[in-house]
Amino acid sequence: MKIATFGEIMGRFEAEDNKRFTQVMPGNMALTFAGAEANVAASLSILGRKSKYISALPNNIISTSCIKFLKSLDIECDIKLRDEGRFGLYFLESGANQRPSNVIYDRSWSTFSMTNYKEYDFANALKGCNWLHLSGITPSLSKECAEATLEIVKEAKKQNINVSFDLNYRGKLWNWGKDLKKKDLARDTMKKIMPFIDVVIGNEEDASDVLDIREENNDVTSGSLNISSYVNVAKEVKRQYKNVSKVAFTLRESVSASFNKWGAILYDCNEEKAYFAPEDNGNYTPYEIKNIIDRVGGGDSFSAGLVFALTDDKLNNPQSAISFAVAASCLCHSIHGDINYSSLDEVTKLMNGNGSGRVIR
Repeated sequence: MKIATFGEIMGRFEAEDNKRFTQVMPGNMALTFAGAEANVAASLSILGRKSKYISALPNNIISTSCIKFLKSLDIECDIKLRDEGRFGLYFLESGANQRPSNVIYDRSWSTFSMTNYKEYDFANALKGCNWLHLSGITPSLSKECAEATLEIVKEAKKQNINVSFDLNYRGKLWNWGKDLKKKDLARDTMKKIMPFIDVVIGNEEDASDVLDIREENNDVTSGSLNISSYVNVAKEVKRQYKNVSKVAFTLRESVSASFNKWGAILYDCNEEKAYFAPEDNGNYTPYEIKNIIDRVGGGDSFSAGLVFALTDDKLNNPQSAISFAVAASCLCHSIHGDINYSSLDEVTKLMNGNGSGRVIR
């Protein structure tokens, strides 16, 4: 199995030790490379799956360093280097307790956002791949990126490649529509892309923000969710898009920035049945993550875990797949940076109930 992803990788500047931006600038900030689709490719590679990353970057030494980093994780790179544009950035101020985290994007005029789909050779890039993973962040960057996303999913279906899509709505993006509000632009764009998607992934709010499908009885800011209501949301996604075979939602109950309850639902459209994880004696019992190290990238680690499981002979059943994905993403909350460095063995042990955190000697 080889999984392809397509999107933009950026430089991530982080104010360390939960400090505010005003405390560290001018001064030192930690720099790593990160981006939703690159995060997924990296996590898949670490779990043991062959992965390929398709993108565009400026032709400079920063991109050279970034590509070396990706290759060090055994990711196959199909990256177009161009003289136009710049390397995208984002800045992270990690929250704690009742203070939320804050992300500042600096992505305008990046090489990736300015690259027309005709510059890519999607047909050759996808040859030999069994799965394509994308996210809603890519079409949010520019008209060019939205067109490229549509073209690559069309090519994937020509080659009979399964496509997973993380809706991933970002309120600070979707700035390229002149006459449309952000959510309207996202919804209009996704209506064109959704007919080519097999597996839909989202969080508690994405279906409402991106697909205009909502569950009225939930308040994601309250720290508690009506978990069963997401079955109805998943059913409505299937009703509107007959091509979708599975719908997965992460279920994050944010007690505070440092304490989240974490789980997920996977709705199998063919069985017309919902599966929840984690479970305890058949009852949904979310992981209680009380000392979050870094929650950015948690959704990407979930996507990677789900795709890994759905392409694995032993895990490719709905309950195992969603249990594996939730366990993988739970562990990601304990790791600094966007990428989930958890191994297959570590994820499997947590999935099977070993979550004590005892020292392994």
